[in-house]
Amino acid sequence: MNYFVTAINTDSGKTLVSAILTQALQADYWKPIQSGVERDADKVRDLINNNHSLIFNESYWFQTPASPHYAAEVENVTIDLDKILIPGNKGNNLVIEGAGGVLVPLNDTHFVIDLAVKFNSEIILVSNNYLGSINHTLLTINEIKRRGLSIKGIVFNGPRNESTEDFILKYSGLKCLLRINQEKEIDQFVVNKYAIELFNTWE
Repeated sequence: MNYFVTAINTDSGKTLVSAILTQALQADYWKPIQSGVERDADKVRDLINNNHSLIFNESYWFQTPASPHYAAEVENVTIDLDKILIPGNKGNNLVIEGAGGVLVPLNDTHFVIDLAVKFNSEIILVSNNYLGSINHTLLTINEIKRRGLSIKGIVFNGPRNESTEDFILKYSGLKCLLRINQEKEIDQFVVNKYAIELFNTWE
C-alpha cells in the first residue's frame, strides 16, 4: 500500500509524521521531490530505528529552498511527472512525502496532489491548530476528495485545541490517527513512542 503524507501548510510536520508512519509500519520511505540542501530523507533515516525500512532517493532534488516549480525554474529544470517512477520493492508499504500542501505547483500543469493520484495512494493529512486552520484543513480535505482519493485519517501536530480538532473531525467524518504534542526535542525515542501509538490505532 502507498501512503501519501501531505499537510495543510508548509512546515506542518510532514517529515516527522512520515518518520513515525515509516517506523510504525516498518514501511519504506520516499520523497519524490526535494527542495533545499537539507534532505528530508536523511532526517527520516536518522529518526527511525528498524532494519526493515528502505529510504529511497529523490527523483528531483533542487538546492533552491522554494516551491518545486520555482526551484526547478531557477535551476533550469522542468519537473516531468512521467519521469517520476515509484522505486524499490513494491511488496512493502511505501510512505511518500509530499512537498508543502496539496496545491503546491510542480510545473505549469501539475500540483503535488497529482503525485498521490499517479501512485494510487491513500492520504495521511497533517493538520496544525492556528487561526485559520479549520478553513485550511477543510479546503484541503475537499480538494483531496474532489480528486477521488481516499483519506486514511488526520494527524494533529503541535499544541492541542480540542474545539478546533473536534469540529474538523465531526464535519469531515475522518478519523484522528494520532495527536503529536509540542515536543522539546525530536529523536528516535520520540518517534518510536508515537509509532507505537499509531500502530495501536491503525486498522
